[in-house]
Amino acid sequence: QVQLVESGGNVVQAGDSLRLSCAASGRTFSSDVMGWFRQAPGKEREFVARLNWSGGNTDYADSVKGRFTISRDNAKNTVYLQMNNLKHEDTAVYYCALQRWGRGAYNYWGQGTQVTVSS
Repeated sequence: QVQLVESGGNVVQAGDSLRLSCAASGRTFSSDVMGWFRQAPGKEREFVARLNWSGGNTDYADSVKGRFTISRDNAKNTVYLQMNNLKHEDTAVYYCALQRWGRGAYNYWGQGTQVTVSS
């Protein structure tokens, strides 16, 4: 089993920066993929970014490319999402999730952290 705990959500103004953290506990593997997703009110959950523990390969949604950066600290078993130049449309609950061995569905999810960007 894996437990994921997000933190760092806050209320900020447009143009501000924010860093989210996702601490993983339990058994993880170097081939696992960590992802960030978000869900805005009245909308479906959407992919934001992902990274694999070992090689650090990353992937981003078009809407956040150039503004968000996903990174990891293997020693702390923590994944980060650095969000710069935040926009009102980035307002959402942000979730981190783990995809075991980088295949199939994301098996484990955190409880989410709220990010609110005022315009």
